[in-house]
Amino acid sequence: MSKRAADILISLACLPLLLGICCVLLCLNPFGNPGRLFFLQQRCGRNRQGFTMIKFRTMTCSGAGCRGADDPLETSRITPLGHWMRDTKLDELPQILNVLMGQMSLIGPRPEIFSFAETYRQAIPGYGIRETVKPGMSGYAQVTQGYTDCIEKAREKLELDAHYVRNMGWRLDLFVLVATIKIVFGWPPRL
Repeated sequence: MSKRAADILISLACLPLLLGICCVLLCLNPFGNPGRLFFLQQRCGRNRQGFTMIKFRTMTCSGAGCRGADDPLETSRITPLGHWMRDTKLDELPQILNVLMGQMSLIGPRPEIFSFAETYRQAIPGYGIRETVKPGMSGYAQVTQGYTDCIEKAREKLELDAHYVRNMGWRLDLFVLVATIKIVFGWPPRL
């Protein structure tokens, strides 16, 4: 089975879960995450093509900051419900729609914000290798390194993303998928 076929089948299987979680969040949002349900953001995809990435919103709607590629995350803006969604990675689930549209894959380097990608391209030699494949909902760097909030961590992330690009195949994708599921359920993945 091709990677694209697997992406479509798994994403279609996840649609009822997405719909159910949308219904639950619509009920909970007024209390723990007031405002719109989704967060849409332009991201850099394969061959630097832009697309609108879909996530559940986890931050307050007002007071949006202007964070740079080497700035820490604005944790003060994360809502109580948003913290839980980030911890469980449920905020990423709407990206199955991006997968179905062919903009993303289930597994691949995470798509960057355009300004971050430009900063990293200038600061980190070979950064473009991660843009030669479709970005993923989860990736090798995410399950082995975690969150990146500075250029030094982005260098380490690039090494992991480059490893994925050079070695991508069903075994590595399966490893990342299983590790992602373990992280979602709070079990540390074995590397």
